[in-house]
Amino acid sequence: MKSPTPAGQEISTEAISTSLNTTMMRRILASSFLGSMIEFYDFILFATASSIVFSQVFFVDLDPSLGLFLSFTILAVGYVARPLGGVVFGHFGDRIGRKGVLVMSMMIMGGTTVAIGLLPPTAVIGIAAPVLLTVFRVVQGIAVGGEWGGAMLIALEHAPKERRGFAASFANMGGPAGAILATIVMSVFTMLPDDQFIGWGWRIPFLLSAVLVLIGLVVRLKVHESPLFAKLEDKAEERKIPLLEVVTKYPKNLALGILAGMSSYTVQGLMTVWAVSYVIDDGLDSTHVLWVKALGAASTVIVVWFAARLSDRIGRRPIMIVGMLIGALVAFPVMLLLDLGMLWAFALALILTQGFVQGTIFGPFGAFCAELFPTRIRYTGSSLVYQTSSTLGAGFTPMIASALAAFAGGSLWLIAAVWIAVYLLAGLATLLVKEGRDADLESEMR
Repeated sequence: MKSPTPAGQEISTEAISTSLNTTMMRRILASSFLGSMIEFYDFILFATASSIVFSQVFFVDLDPSLGLFLSFTILAVGYVARPLGGVVFGHFGDRIGRKGVLVMSMMIMGGTTVAIGLLPPTAVIGIAAPVLLTVFRVVQGIAVGGEWGGAMLIALEHAPKERRGFAASFANMGGPAGAILATIVMSVFTMLPDDQFIGWGWRIPFLLSAVLVLIGLVVRLKVHESPLFAKLEDKAEERKIPLLEVVTKYPKNLALGILAGMSSYTVQGLMTVWAVSYVIDDGLDSTHVLWVKALGAASTVIVVWFAARLSDRIGRRPIMIVGMLIGALVAFPVMLLLDLGMLWAFALALILTQGFVQGTIFGPFGAFCAELFPTRIRYTGSSLVYQTSSTLGAGFTPMIASALAAFAGGSLWLIAAVWIAVYLLAGLATLLVKEGRDADLESEMR
């Protein structure tokens, strides 16, 4: 049966825009960007803290290498929870609308991040500290799992057909922008004396999330519901559970989308988490490394902007495949740069990977995901593609890279070889997907 809008709730909509330069469309794009930025500010804070501080706060009695491994394990748990968030939030986003679900995901994410900032260390509450840290990380993962799909769709489903790729990219630009903000804020506090940073300084960036969430909610509450969803609500028809329809009617699109998306997130997990820890352990100053990490994220935003705009002209697949080919070509050179142990070499490696590789793939990826599925299951389907590829591509990469380096006796060649294999597989998957640039998203069949 049809899933009605909750009693007393009116869906405020407007027609699909003929331009991105209207008051409501600018507000929608800002909401998409800010929401994704805030969610990823929270999420990347955790990743950064996992690399430089959590082992000294929550695993202080363990061997440093083991403590770092456990920190990365909790980081991975959050990635595992993201597909669950995509399913849960996607279900309600496909049933009752995009807007309300997005407001809820932002509130949950912000609240959890503040809770992490207030969490006492193991020295105070014992084993409860890492246990609670894991719980908070799971909730974080669930919340961020519901954010990106909705933020991307609320922009794409309002946008004119010929600008869908660019509109969807605002959620993708918000992610690295959040990473920039998180990295800069955390790096400021790393300039404190070590005892003060470990004692309380690392907590302040987490607590600041509350301010960002309030700003994001003010913008998001003024946004109209998706016009495509509103049209779907007007049709009285029997509708299946979104997850079941995704996996039974669109398994090929789901699987190929995940494989394609893994390429972007493999480089993210490798270069923004594992490589950060690697070069700091090799002697680089942590504050300088974090500033360089922010530079890498800035290069991602710039390349996403251009790649998304270009995808509206020549298609999603050609742009993404170019990024994957670049990724395969630079794998060994990037490992050589990391082995130099120089800050400039690390900066060049990040610009190559985060900018030219991840940015080129990530720019069209929002529209690529959305165009795989019809409106009635688009939130669930696109969220599953994005979050599962993120989990598989980034969630376990730091642990796998650490294990591969240890297996190879400290050499990084094995990491590069696996990296190349991932990119070649992703390129093949992208070739097998039907180009969606000209798809009619108002149609219920692809």
